[in-house]
Amino acid sequence: MASHKSAQNLNAKLANPLAGISHEQLMANAAEYAQTHGLAEYTETMQKGALVAQDPTLFESLPLLTDEDRNVLRREITHKWDQPFMLYYLVVMCSIAAAVQGMDESVINGANLFFPRQFGIDPGQGTGANRNQWLVGLVNSAPYLCCGVLGCWLTGPLNDWLGRRGAIFVTAMLSFLTCIWQGVTNSWPHLFVARFVLGLGIGPKSATVPVYSAECAPPLIRGGLVMMWQTWTAFGIMIGYVMDLAFQNVSDPSGITGLKWRLMLGSAGIPALFVALQVFFCPESPRWYMKKGRHAKAFESLRRLRHTDVQAARDLYYMHVLLEAENEISALTGNKFLQLFTVPRNRRAVLASSIVMFMQQFCGINAIAYYSSTIFVQGGFSQTSALIASFGFGAVNFVFAGPAVWTIDTFGRRNLLLVSFPLMAAMLLMTGFAFWIPESSPAHIGVIALGIYLFTAAYSPGEGPVPFTYSAEAFPLYVRDIGMSMATALLWFFNFVVALTVPALLGAWTPQGTFGWFAAWNIVGFFAALLFVPETKALSLEELDQVFSVPTHTHAAYQVKALGHNFQKHLLRRKVGNMPPLYEHEGAIGEKTYGSGGIGAI
Repeated sequence: MASHKSAQNLNAKLANPLAGISHEQLMANAAEYAQTHGLAEYTETMQKGALVAQDPTLFESLPLLTDEDRNVLRREITHKWDQPFMLYYLVVMCSIAAAVQGMDESVINGANLFFPRQFGIDPGQGTGANRNQWLVGLVNSAPYLCCGVLGCWLTGPLNDWLGRRGAIFVTAMLSFLTCIWQGVTNSWPHLFVARFVLGLGIGPKSATVPVYSAECAPPLIRGGLVMMWQTWTAFGIMIGYVMDLAFQNVSDPSGITGLKWRLMLGSAGIPALFVALQVFFCPESPRWYMKKGRHAKAFESLRRLRHTDVQAARDLYYMHVLLEAENEISALTGNKFLQLFTVPRNRRAVLASSIVMFMQQFCGINAIAYYSSTIFVQGGFSQTSALIASFGFGAVNFVFAGPAVWTIDTFGRRNLLLVSFPLMAAMLLMTGFAFWIPESSPAHIGVIALGIYLFTAAYSPGEGPVPFTYSAEAFPLYVRDIGMSMATALLWFFNFVVALTVPALLGAWTPQGTFGWFAAWNIVGFFAALLFVPETKALSLEELDQVFSVPTHTHAAYQVKALGHNFQKHLLRRKVGNMPPLYEHEGAIGEKTYGSGGIGAI
């Protein structure tokens, strides 16, 4: 097994595998690559692409490029959203897939008002109420149990065997078929099994679609396109509530009982079918083709996703040298899963990503996303009003997910968390206390709804988008895949725990106690983020290694001092000196600009 220092050196090599190679040698390497991988007719184009990939900022001075080449590369910077139709077609497909994810999660919200009574597991007061609360929680949480113990771990094999498109097709078809299956179930165990199988569609799809869009997107807009997963998942959650509203008054025809909730659950299958029908019109991930040794097919994919062959050649050659560097690291680093815990730098990344993933569930958002209609009914709303209020929650979640696209790279991941957690705690307490307002008062339902909406507005630009973005960049490249798999499985497991336990919490502690419970977890989340989650915004791979190489106790002690310092400076308005920076790289935490290097440096 390579030493920690060797692993760091190899990781630094991944920051830009082309660094330090002379132009003459690079052109020779690119020509050899073209000749040996079925791309001989594109030899000169591949040489141009290799030179640009080495340092994308120097294209103006490369003599091999034509004026037309320079104009295209210049426009790529000045008009970064000017992309081929096929790329935007792919983005639309990925956005619909994200919306499917949101609908799969939220349509059960309205169905909770109807199916438990039909299946004899009404969680209301009475004989067996406590047992029924757990059974309703079990039915609701079934997909997330599957995601945590099975679905997420099937992502790798599905992608390896079928490619990104094939994995998305299979998971979309599973989502479509299991949504229909949910709508024809005749008992709560039957519904539990159908929803458990739905997890086979949710888990691998949630891990594959963001990776697919990242592998197909140009470097300059990759972050924005990957962030769209969170935004359009929020849109899908909102549409799920629209479906609940649309079907709530459907009456039962002869021979069918519970048609309204059956249509609610089945409705999420329609957009999943659209994804399955659409995905094979998109090009396959060029990176997946290259892993399979099909370089000509990879170039063909990139030509459909870029305006010119030079851009396609640049990205193809960079993928090639990056994959070679990754293969070299794989041969030297041994068991990657163990290295997540035996290498201190990796262990700190595991701790930080685990905190943000865990807190995304225990901040309370999915307690509301899955059970808001039930909570509103307990608060005195009619069923129709409860579903309308739930739609309002979904709309706020979607609208406030938008600002995250800008704030996450300007305000920073850590700052968003530190602002988000206290606000969410305060809004949850406000919501819980509102249940003590007499039901005869108009303020009763108004303050309950307002508290939930303000909580969601605090969540959506903060703890909503940060976990996936943070986890994707915290791990070194050589263990990133296994690190993200573990972080995603952790998220889905605790999603299962929340979905399972909330009905019992509402029964045992009432809404006041339940909201207080999650408010307390947000306070825990604030201090956990303060002490153990470093900033990762705008840092190169080398700088990230520095950040996560600072011992945990050193980072925590520094942040405690910084908390006191900032309290005095900003709240008490006292004149205090500046604290020394914690890291070696220039400036205070998170203030460093993007590092230099190749197109994959960040």
